[in-house]
Amino acid sequence: MVEVAGNTSKPFLDLGSFVGDLNVDDETASDDISLEGLEEELQECQADDVVANILSKGTTLREYTKGVENNLRQVELDSIQDYIKESDNLVSLHDQIRDCDMILSQMETLLSGFQAEIGSISSDIKILQEKSMDMGLRLKNRKVAESKLAKFVEDIIVPPRMIDIIVDEEVNEEYMRTLETLSKKLKCADADPTVKTSKALKDVQPELEKLRQKAVSKVFDFMVQKLYALRKPKTNIQILQQSVLLKYKYILSFLKEHGKEVYLEVRAAYIDTMNKVLSAQFRAYIQALEKLQLDIATSNDLIGVETRSTGLFSRGREPLKNRSAVFALGERINILKEIDEPPLIPHIAEASSKKYPYEVLFRSLHKLLMDTASSEYLFCDDFFGEQTMFHDIFSGPFSVIDEHFGTILPNSFDAIGLMLMIRIIHQHQLVMSRRRIPCLDSYLDKVNIALWPRFKMVFDLHLHSLRNANIRTLWEDDVHPHYVIRRYAEFSASLIHLNVEYKDGQLELNLERLRMAVDDLLVKLSQMFAKQKLQTVFLINNYDMIISVLKEAGPDGGRIQQHFEELLKNNTAIFVEELLLEHFNDLIKFVKTRGSEDPSTGTERPITIAEVEPIVKDFASRWKAAIELMHNDVITSFSNFLCGMDILRAALTQLLLYYTRLSDCIKRINGGSTLNKDLVSISSIMYEIRKYSRTF
Repeated sequence: MVEVAGNTSKPFLDLGSFVGDLNVDDETASDDISLEGLEEELQECQADDVVANILSKGTTLREYTKGVENNLRQVELDSIQDYIKESDNLVSLHDQIRDCDMILSQMETLLSGFQAEIGSISSDIKILQEKSMDMGLRLKNRKVAESKLAKFVEDIIVPPRMIDIIVDEEVNEEYMRTLETLSKKLKCADADPTVKTSKALKDVQPELEKLRQKAVSKVFDFMVQKLYALRKPKTNIQILQQSVLLKYKYILSFLKEHGKEVYLEVRAAYIDTMNKVLSAQFRAYIQALEKLQLDIATSNDLIGVETRSTGLFSRGREPLKNRSAVFALGERINILKEIDEPPLIPHIAEASSKKYPYEVLFRSLHKLLMDTASSEYLFCDDFFGEQTMFHDIFSGPFSVIDEHFGTILPNSFDAIGLMLMIRIIHQHQLVMSRRRIPCLDSYLDKVNIALWPRFKMVFDLHLHSLRNANIRTLWEDDVHPHYVIRRYAEFSASLIHLNVEYKDGQLELNLERLRMAVDDLLVKLSQMFAKQKLQTVFLINNYDMIISVLKEAGPDGGRIQQHFEELLKNNTAIFVEELLLEHFNDLIKFVKTRGSEDPSTGTERPITIAEVEPIVKDFASRWKAAIELMHNDVITSFSNFLCGMDILRAALTQLLLYYTRLSDCIKRINGGSTLNKDLVSISSIMYEIRKYSRTF
């Protein structure tokens, strides 16, 4: 053992001394032993802790091996002793194991027997299973055959009770159920080819045919009787349809399938009955409505038609019949808010001696038509299962209404009423659309198409009356609004109001044509006045009246209102200038001609005090009186106080501007300060303006 320098604690294996102790001759006598790799194994043993521990004690490997062998031998002896001590237990354990082997052998024999028996039982079960499946299939087939046979017997058998009901009983709910049973039996005979060849059916079929013929004949008589009930006077058809006929609608289905010819007869009888009944009802209703009609306008009730009266206090014109309703919409617009109201009841309205414009009767008639048509359309669809017969039923009522309309429309000269009827038809189309019932679409379109040309014709009559108006007979020596212009304003406002929600471009174009005709008429009427001032006052009064009426009809008068507002503005400016020239002619002429000159520029004819002094003194001496005269002139000239107040305010404001320019001009004149004592202060003029603005 040696120690490596630098490591005083860890011993290492001295391979040289270790190998030197080996006796190669004694231990390795065989040439087969190879020492290849010994060096590597020794290197590995060098790091082994056990080997290092042995070497650290100074014991050779051989000695250590002998010690280990002695220890093993001792352990072996100890183990033998322990085995000897436990021999009895081991013998007992051996006996127990042998007994277990015997028991297990018996169990194996028993289980083998069981296995053989189970195999035999399994084959028996399989056989039973096959038999069971075969029996189940036979049972299923028998059940199917039984059900088909039972159904066949049930379908073709004719119970005595069914015969009694169909032949002898009245038509009621039980009769209806029996008809359904009979229908199934008849269908069964026709549906299945195999059934047709059966002998049982050949025996029963003649009886079924007899029952079919009897049932068809009986229900035909029954339906004809019910249809005749519809013809009785004062019968509520809708109640009879809903409470009586609909209960028997299966009769129609039965006849469709098993008595087509009879069904067509019933259908034709119903169409004929309802056509006549409804035609009579609508004819009676129209005749009753005609007694309630209020005549609004005639062919002479046109905007430009001149009417005169010999009355002392009339303003040269005779009031038209129901003048307020000829051109003004007024309360007639309420009819569009009553679209869904029930139709008029003529005898109640007649008892109150009340008359109505035709559009009220028109709405009532078409409301009744819509409700009747909707009810009939739905009934036909439900009862007969078809909708095409509706037009056959209503061909009569449509003819009655068309005949009435054909006499009313050519004699209608009420443009407002015609436009109301057009709007009513539009609302009725929306109602039918919401109901999703298309049966009146073509009729309502036809009425709408008939109304528009008539409205256009009446509108053109009004237009031509303005274009061809006799100016000399229409003219009155009065600057207040002309009655023809008031008619125009009310008429236009009414149509504009009726067009707000529809924005009909054609109607707007016609109103523009009417406006152009009124412009020309107003200018011609104004030219009949000798004085320019009176012409302007006349135009202002009429323009203001038109604007006021348009504003009353609605907040948005559109392009027409804007046009007249522009004309009013222009003519107001002209009148203000004329009014000021009448009272302050010298002042205004001076300000316009020389008020902008500058004396310091050295003009050929400079402004002098002598030139200005008379104007200043004249204004100072009478300006208040002149304003008072202007005030009185405005009050007497303009019928609309608000319009007059605006015009007077504009005139006084313009006067203040002229006088301010005059004052500025005087300040630029040499020695102009000498006129300060005669100048009226601006504040004084402003005070006067405010005073008249408050008191007007």
